Amino acid sequence: MNQIQFIKTVVNTVDKNIEATLQLLSEDCTIPFISRYRKDVTGNLDEVQIENIAKLSKQYDEIVKRKDSILKTIEEQGQLTSELKSKIQNSFDLQEIEDLYLPYKKKKKTKADVARDNGLEPLAKIIMAQNYNEIDFEASKFISKNVVNEEEALQGARDIIAEWINENIFIRKNLRRLFQRKATVTTKVVKKKAEEEDAQKFKHYFDWSEPISKAPSHRLLAMLRAENEGFIKLKVEIDNEEAIDFIEENTLKGRNASTEQVKIAIKDSYKRLLEPAISNETLQEAKAKADAKAIEVFAGNLGQLLLAPPLGEKRILAIDPGYRSGCKVVCLDEKGDLLYNETIYPHTPQNESGMAMKKIRSMVNAYTIEAISIGNGTASRETEFFIKKIAFDKPVQVFVVSEAGASVYSASKIAREEFPSYDVTVRGSVSIGRRLSDPLAELVKIDAKSIGVGQYQHDVDQTKLKEELDNTVVRCVNSVGININTASKSLLSYVSGIGEKMAENIVAYRSENGPFEDRKQLKKVPRLGEKAYQQAAAFIRIKDGKNPLDNSAVHPEAYKIVEKMAKDLKISVEDLIGNKEKISQIKLENYITTEIGILGLKDIVKELEKPGLDPRKSAKVFEFDPNVKTIKDLRTGMILPGIINNITAFGCFVDVGIKESGLVHISQLKDGFVSDVNEVVKLHQHVQVKVVEIDEERKRIQLTMVL
Repeated sequence: MNQIQFIKTVVNTVDKNIEATLQLLSEDCTIPFISRYRKDVTGNLDEVQIENIAKLSKQYDEIVKRKDSILKTIEEQGQLTSELKSKIQNSFDLQEIEDLYLPYKKKKKTKADVARDNGLEPLAKIIMAQNYNEIDFEASKFISKNVVNEEEALQGARDIIAEWINENIFIRKNLRRLFQRKATVTTKVVKKKAEEEDAQKFKHYFDWSEPISKAPSHRLLAMLRAENEGFIKLKVEIDNEEAIDFIEENTLKGRNASTEQVKIAIKDSYKRLLEPAISNETLQEAKAKADAKAIEVFAGNLGQLLLAPPLGEKRILAIDPGYRSGCKVVCLDEKGDLLYNETIYPHTPQNESGMAMKKIRSMVNAYTIEAISIGNGTASRETEFFIKKIAFDKPVQVFVVSEAGASVYSASKIAREEFPSYDVTVRGSVSIGRRLSDPLAELVKIDAKSIGVGQYQHDVDQTKLKEELDNTVVRCVNSVGININTASKSLLSYVSGIGEKMAENIVAYRSENGPFEDRKQLKKVPRLGEKAYQQAAAFIRIKDGKNPLDNSAVHPEAYKIVEKMAKDLKISVEDLIGNKEKISQIKLENYITTEIGILGLKDIVKELEKPGLDPRKSAKVFEFDPNVKTIKDLRTGMILPGIINNITAFGCFVDVGIKESGLVHISQLKDGFVSDVNEVVKLHQHVQVKVVEIDEERKRIQLTMVL
């Protein structure tokens, strides 16, 4: 199987599309660039397909590398037969490859190794042939200074047979299938820890059993966390008799004393070698699937959060609410720069609401504030009510935004670099304000795991999680595009072809030379070469620049085509942009080149119709029920407005304006079966929910969706 064939087992497309994609990837082209500007070359493959091709290519290379290493090791041992070499070379199943390698793998000295050292392998072969009834007599021939009697000889022979059975590829493969189909995951509570407070959240799993193939990802990860924290013991098991019967059916071939010895070896091999190894393999495989599902949900949530509706370039007053320590207030200009900061004390214990109102009114007037952003943490609802009591001289929109991760940002190196003269409280308030203006630009500064839109993010494979979340951020940033003259170093680093170091160079160049006036100026940035320019140029925007196309997603390599279109229509490029009547007259087939085909031209025309269109919707004010301030105000049957603030595999959590979010279980999302929560709801969606159950003691709220 070659690389293309291997990739085609997953990606459904023709060979030439895969070959073209691999070629572009080998030339250091980024996935956003390939998917957007090389559609005609790849046959219109999307980002997900291109990501899969890149991953599968890497996986193929890793398998080939592993096979080469195994073949070299076996050859050095002088045991590489042409048959074994062929089997390893023709397999692309890593489990099968490792099974083939198992007999030759360096390991600690086993019982079978000791038996071989004692000269008992010939006896094991005699017994395995199952032709001898006088087995004690045969065993007596192998008594030596290290083997004192027949029973020791037979035991050593059985140890060797047990290892042979363990290394039998057919048996291992079929036992895996048996475990995959029929294994159950079973838990037992650790009694001495059962009464601990932290154990109660895992109470449901204290004595639990279910087929591992049917265990949802969140449930398996919860059980594994409970085991890691010492509250339960977890086992993956099948009916041992069924497993042993299968091995016997495929191993036994006689009815004599030799056969009885093989039966004993089978039971030992299963209990001591096969069952622990394959049970662990099955659990790890299930864990990998659970990880993949959890990472998929997390990445999906992150993508929705990053692409949440921005308010845009407005003057914002942001508040990080609090009681005793007061509410930290900052005023930001249209670019998110800090103009002023203040602390007010409208709540208990100070109750200086009158003075606080005067200060807020004064700041709103002095800094021409257009919107107020309130963090949704402690004292959020009280602060919202307080703000809405103020009689402003002009309409001011009031928003409540998620402050998840704001404290992480405020203590970060990025925040210290941005605001070296201010403490963490001011930085946190700035983040709350900026994430209303542009969630994407602000949230890229925060470690995605700290944003709070996933489950069990610390339990899953951290390398795969980081890779997927980074891919998600890159995808979101490049789907929107960035204003190069206002973008932070963090935001710039995710632009196609840029990276962290180049982002620093761009910011330094901008600081020294002033705003960029056109895309070509990018080439003057130190160390930014032609390849980086090719990959990055179309994803940056320059407002009011020299060339109107610089504020669009049209790639500079297509500028000449657009200029020819305008010339043929006898108008300027500037007059062509947004002129749907003229654009409709363009005959695309007249502009096909060797580099840009019909798919690329369709994208160009679409962009000319609505240049620089932000794919995100605009932020909207949301009103919670003013009568619900704490969990004590809830009543069963209440219908409330809410905002979805987290999505999991088993349902979604809804903010109804109090500290605790309520759960809408997947079964309560709508009538009928739901396989994927994201098919029904999205993060930050405004919904109506009905209160089904309230557990004040455990701070849990069960909701159902109102259709």
